[in-house]
Amino acid sequence: MRICLIHPNYHSGGAEIAGNWPPAWVAYLAGSLKAAGYDDVQFIDAMTNNLTEGQLRVKLAEMQPDVVGTTAITPSIYVAEQTLQVAKEVVPNALRVLGGIHATFMYKQVFSECDSVDVIVRGEGEEIIVNLMNAWRDGNYETDRHRIKGLAFKDGDQIKATQAAPTVKDLDAINPDWTLLEWDKYIYVPLGVKVAIPNMARGCPFTCSFCSQWKFWRDYRVRDPIKVVDEIERLVEDEGVGFFILADEEPTINRRKFIQFCEELIKRDLPRRVQWGINTRVTDIYRDRELLKFYREAGLVHVSLGTEAAAQLKLDQFNKETKVEENKEAIRLLREADIFTEAQFIVGLDNETPETLEETFQMAWDWQPDLANWAMYTPWPFTPLFQELMDKVEIFDFSKYNFVTPIMSPEAMDRATLLDRTMHNYRRFYSRKALFHYPWRGTGYRRKYLLGCLKAFAKAGFARTFYDLGKANYWGPQSKEKVNFNFDRKRTIAKAQMDDWQSTQDIAAQKRLTKLARDGEFKMPNGAVAGRDPASVKACGGGTEQMREQVPAE
Repeated sequence: MRICLIHPNYHSGGAEIAGNWPPAWVAYLAGSLKAAGYDDVQFIDAMTNNLTEGQLRVKLAEMQPDVVGTTAITPSIYVAEQTLQVAKEVVPNALRVLGGIHATFMYKQVFSECDSVDVIVRGEGEEIIVNLMNAWRDGNYETDRHRIKGLAFKDGDQIKATQAAPTVKDLDAINPDWTLLEWDKYIYVPLGVKVAIPNMARGCPFTCSFCSQWKFWRDYRVRDPIKVVDEIERLVEDEGVGFFILADEEPTINRRKFIQFCEELIKRDLPRRVQWGINTRVTDIYRDRELLKFYREAGLVHVSLGTEAAAQLKLDQFNKETKVEENKEAIRLLREADIFTEAQFIVGLDNETPETLEETFQMAWDWQPDLANWAMYTPWPFTPLFQELMDKVEIFDFSKYNFVTPIMSPEAMDRATLLDRTMHNYRRFYSRKALFHYPWRGTGYRRKYLLGCLKAFAKAGFARTFYDLGKANYWGPQSKEKVNFNFDRKRTIAKAQMDDWQSTQDIAAQKRLTKLARDGEFKMPNGAVAGRDPASVKACGGGTEQMREQVPAE
């Protein structure tokens, strides 16, 4: 049985300006499929190769797969649906499978807006996909789909979902097949080397209101650090990878295992051959201030910090448990350890003003990170913050939910002004860095890396791909009146999806009321009691303390 996995051809002008990123989902699913005996797994990277629909048709016609599978984050959902529409027309007898975070939570929306999807894999796919392929191979799909956990499908006119599948408990048993990927095409622009995105942990114990990762992965699990380094060593030796970014939301949460990971990299002399970067929390940098130089010795050269906002009001709205002044100190600590820092700001909520945007710039310049990024708030339709702000969300064209397009319209300014002021921050920050910092501060590797980052920005800016500026018709402040984000305003939330949200909210509200009535109070994970001391209740991590170390019994 031939299985074809396709990465949809979606581009937004966001993170991809730093390079072409290898789609790790393909490697992990293919690894599980091959371990189950499915040897004929093919891969088409339509995004990296920028394939047209016509080119995709030719490839599928030549390949004649029995199963076509693709994935989608929210902004790529329409391209993924169209990818499966092409498959429906070219190989009509093939099973068409969709996975990914958007379809997991929005399966009723997907089935309401298109008929090209046969079945949706909800949640982590490694184990579900094998069960699904077994049913399809054995000719039992029509009956078995009702009992396989983690699926959604249409049964006549009804949209059905089976019970959620358990999360993958033994991550170390997964052996990803990285050989399917076209490694010569996955280049990290700042260094001009091949880049990989391996995975050390899944899930996150924190519940930031704007994030969906903790909902998708559910429980937090960490792989054996030695096995992770085994995988990285193979990527370095077999594929020539020279830089990697850990895919984890917060790889430093489990301090003990992160230290083991670094020790193993040093033990094998890998930092001489490969450098790496992570996203992490300000609080973890504080915790590990004495270890930062050790992390640098292990090859860690780039840390992206979720500083999120300059105003404490916004940090509180996001349920971040950090203080503005802590962000500056964390950046200073990383700089002293010779680790490049990237400060991430979220802009574009309903309370954004020209003054708050200016505040983020002034703080970014005061903190002096090596890089700064202003991402447009994207109200993922399956997060708590979306539910809170839904009456203020006007755009349901999910192709624009990409961190670079202003979905929200702030009360104090229009979207074009928001984009213009955000670009004003970028222009000032990087022009000053280019003139007074990057060419003159540091030597060797530091200078090479920073100039490489500047090259990536300049290249994307010249091509008008950065922030999708060309598509939005933005050429600077003088073009503000001509900006057009090309929203498809005919897109709406399907009634089935709205009913599902309402049902979920009603059930959750009833459970809260029942518990309040039974206990007389509702205790939070950190021991605080709702209704007694609201200031002490923080959703992100349940408080200000770090995650307790989980040391296995001897």
